[in-house]
Amino acid sequence: MASFATACRVSARLTARGLRQDATARGLRTSAACLAAQNFTMPALSPTMTEGNIAKWNVKEGDSFAAGDVLLEIETDKASMDVEAQDDGIMAKITMGDGSKGIKVGTRIGVLAESGDDLSSLEIPAEDSAAPPSPKEEASKPSPAKSSESQAEAPPTSKPSAETSAPAKKSSGKAKKQTYPLLPSVEHLIHARGLDASDIEKMVPSGPNNRLLKGDVLAYLGSISSSYPSELSQKIAKLSHLDLSNIKIAPPKAVKPAKKDAPAPKPITFHRVAHTISMKAAVEVQQRIQSTLGVFIPLSTFIERAADVANDDLPRPKNYKPTSDELFDSVLGLDKVSSANGVRGNFLPESGAALRQGAQALQSSKKNNNIDVYDFLSGVTRTAPVKRSAPKPEPVAADEFWVTIPETDMEAASIFMQRFKLVLEQEPGRLIL
Repeated sequence: MASFATACRVSARLTARGLRQDATARGLRTSAACLAAQNFTMPALSPTMTEGNIAKWNVKEGDSFAAGDVLLEIETDKASMDVEAQDDGIMAKITMGDGSKGIKVGTRIGVLAESGDDLSSLEIPAEDSAAPPSPKEEASKPSPAKSSESQAEAPPTSKPSAETSAPAKKSSGKAKKQTYPLLPSVEHLIHARGLDASDIEKMVPSGPNNRLLKGDVLAYLGSISSSYPSELSQKIAKLSHLDLSNIKIAPPKAVKPAKKDAPAPKPITFHRVAHTISMKAAVEVQQRIQSTLGVFIPLSTFIERAADVANDDLPRPKNYKPTSDELFDSVLGLDKVSSANGVRGNFLPESGAALRQGAQALQSSKKNNNIDVYDFLSGVTRTAPVKRSAPKPEPVAADEFWVTIPETDMEAASIFMQRFKLVLEQEPGRLIL
């Protein structure tokens, strides 16, 4: 184990010593690579870029720059972008100045040197070979084998082709002076083909407001038919307006027959259920309570309490609609648990002599018990003069009670009247409890 550790330390010392010697030798040596410059070519700023224009150089020949500094501005037919330096260096030479147009990607536009190089003794490299053609150009160019075969098959012609021999044709129509700025695509095409202002004045514009389009330039150069721009503009103008010639008036809709009114509901038929009820038992209970407790209970109280007892658990009428509580109980299944299947009625019987007699007796009892307020406050007791009592009215032996109800409540009304009669005639005492 000790020998292995000793060997590791020795190898580490040798490695460190070799690195120091190498670093010292590099710092004192001047190699040929440091005295050679490198070409700076037109960069491809997008996958589809094939050429560009130099708008402006931000550095001059002999200027030093650092990584990240903007060297120049490049314009394309789509956008304008800045080109930044990747490393520190010196701009040794500029081969393409400001305003250069149509520079192919890969073409030399300048020469770069490394920081600290002497430009006077710097070797300027030769310009690289032409940039390789783009895939589109390779596809458009036929292979030599195919071209030789086609030339062998085609018969010899003495006249050259019209495309190669014919000069640029003027578009049909009258040329007009451009009052609007040229579109970017038009301006790029004009600069790419080397046209000037005199050529622009000869072009016939087909755009809106006599504006020059890219197709007008191509027609002037003969790349497309001279009549194509005008035909296309006429087609666009025709389609820009809505054609209403084929519109037909819709036939009137058939009149729908008037809806028949719903039949009027049948009038409700009311019936009267009447019973003759004896009030003798109720009067006896009334007199007994008055003589025992000194409390007078009118017959109307007996009648109201008897009606309240008789309204409990009556059969449902034919047109009965369940209440919200009953619907909720049916959802929970409580309607099957409850033993009571009936509903509470709201019948109130009508009567004649019994109610009138009870009201008269109540008024007479109130009159007899009237006490003067001053006498009550002063503590004076006065003896009232003895008056001959009027003969008491004979109690009503029997009276007729009735209820007026619709035909759908006939069954419930009959049961109510039977219970009402039973309570007043046989059990009036339970109405006091």
